[in-house]
Amino acid sequence: MSSKFRFIEKNFDTITGKDNKESLVKWGMKGKLKTFMFTYDKQFHMGSKDSFILDFFQDEHVLSKLQKMTNNGAWVNMESRPVKVKVEDVNCSLLSVEIFDRLYEKNIVRENGSIKKCLDEYYEDILISDELRKLLLIEESDNYDIYTDKERNEFLFRLFKHFCLGGQVCQFEDNVQPYVDVARSVYKELISVQKDSETKKLRIVSYVFKVEIFNEKNIKIYPNKTVIEQDFCYLVIDPYKRHIIVLYHRFD
Repeated sequence: MSSKFRFIEKNFDTITGKDNKESLVKWGMKGKLKTFMFTYDKQFHMGSKDSFILDFFQDEHVLSKLQKMTNNGAWVNMESRPVKVKVEDVNCSLLSVEIFDRLYEKNIVRENGSIKKCLDEYYEDILISDELRKLLLIEESDNYDIYTDKERNEFLFRLFKHFCLGGQVCQFEDNVQPYVDVARSVYKELISVQKDSETKKLRIVSYVFKVEIFNEKNIKIYPNKTVIEQDFCYLVIDPYKRHIIVLYHRFD
């Protein structure tokens, strides 16, 4: 049986190129953040997204190309067949990084972009030593509610948060701008934008989903067996070009 999906060899410069390399190395994400791109020959409809995504992860051609990182840092295929997928809708509507202006307005960062420090504490395995990470992780913090749940579910905000938290071996930034710059560049490369024929305004046409894959024993096998937030997999689907981009990251 021929595959409904076809792998495309494509390098995403914002992840594998030189522009963001220094930051990704510093944040412990270089070599652990990876993309896989595919095309598909069937229609995508939001109403049947779960079955579409399960078909994708069960496809033999996809399974031969899609990889995950092991504990020793090797890239391998999934060890067992996917039988269930958990799909979470992710908002994707932002056309600028204005959402991060609020960090200045609420004094999370100073006028020059420097991030305000706080007393050290840990959230899971992540060290919190500044007001930015506290805002991102601690629901009881004074500034947590400056962003709504809907805003926090925006793909751009999620990328920003992932880069702020980094990998297991991470050197945190003292200034917020590198986080904003890398999040913006990766976001821009992953999503698709079109001009609306009526309003002439730009609009995002991509759909974004956070996904987890389970085997027949109901064990999570992708992106990892853990429940760590920094182990993640996103699908970015362009229904016009019929492209699927898998964005994967392993924390440890």
